[in-house]
Amino acid sequence: MIQVGATLPEATLFEFIDEEREGCSLGPNAFKTSDLVKGKKIVIFGLPGAFTPTCSAKHVPGYLANYDVLKAKGVDEICCVSVNDAFVMGAWGRDQKSAGKVRMLGDGSAEFTKKVGLELDLTARGLGVRSNRYAMVVDNGVVKSLAVEAPGQFEVSSAEAVLKGL
Repeated sequence: MIQVGATLPEATLFEFIDEEREGCSLGPNAFKTSDLVKGKKIVIFGLPGAFTPTCSAKHVPGYLANYDVLKAKGVDEICCVSVNDAFVMGAWGRDQKSAGKVRMLGDGSAEFTKKVGLELDLTARGLGVRSNRYAMVVDNGVVKSLAVEAPGQFEVSSAEAVLKGL
């Protein structure tokens, strides 16, 4: 598992873009982790899956509700990563009304999740390889804090918990 003080590994995450803009076309767009974090302080939170109960009712809404407070504490961007494809993450982002606040990044092949050592094998439950529930603060590519939830828990990766550590 990645440790505090380590540099994020290079991986590609995908974001569904609803409106064309400079450098981004409509639909799924690929982003390298090094480009996502360069010169920024970001919060990355990972979770088992889009549209799942705790993720939809608590995890994402907490970051949306605390967006302004996180920004005031120096966070440039908030990214949600899940082992789902960009189409699912885009639909979930629209459902959660996350536009402009939380970037919904798909890690469909679990490339990033495996490289940071935060994969969770839920094949016995019919879900395949997923992500652990976690939150990390990354400053210019370096992990400054990392909190990984125990199975079935939601305490240390919430927006409120991240705020306490900033």
